[in-house]
Amino acid sequence: MDFDHFSFIAPLYARVTYSKTDAMREVASLPAQGRLLDVGGGTGRVASAIREFVDEIVLADVSFGMLARAPRPALTPVCGVSELLPFPDSSFERIIMVDALHHVENHSRTADEMFRVLKPGGILVIEEPDIRAFGVKLIAIAEKLLLMRSHFLAPDAIMKLFSNGEKETKTADGTAWVIIRK
Repeated sequence: MDFDHFSFIAPLYARVTYSKTDAMREVASLPAQGRLLDVGGGTGRVASAIREFVDEIVLADVSFGMLARAPRPALTPVCGVSELLPFPDSSFERIIMVDALHHVENHSRTADEMFRVLKPGGILVIEEPDIRAFGVKLIAIAEKLLLMRSHFLAPDAIMKLFSNGEKETKTADGTAWVIIRK
């Protein structure tokens, strides 16, 4: 069994606040009615920051240690891998994935699953460190040294994971947002 880096850092991670709330509200067109799925949402730091802008948030993550620190009942935690989301087709009006795509085992399967559970007319936002930025390259090296299995993708490569939907990207200060509209 591999070492669970995320359960190990969960106590610290749960204390970190999400500083890009305004940007997420803009790219995800929040507030919105309906359900939002936070894929790879860890302790719920991002979901907690935007909780007031949707009716319900489901937090999906593979790490029990991270999910154990998610605030309840504000967020509904569900343990599972992003490559096989345990939800019916067209379940969510909004889906976000923040700083997590580079940690998944299969990028294309994860993209397919997120698109599958997104409702028609819904918006999917992937926020990732922009690997084209020098500082992010240093983070990528550090994560490799920590054996975190990270594999960062540039925004254009993330967009190519989606064969359907309207796609756009936004970048600022070493962060990239890929927005998919179904």
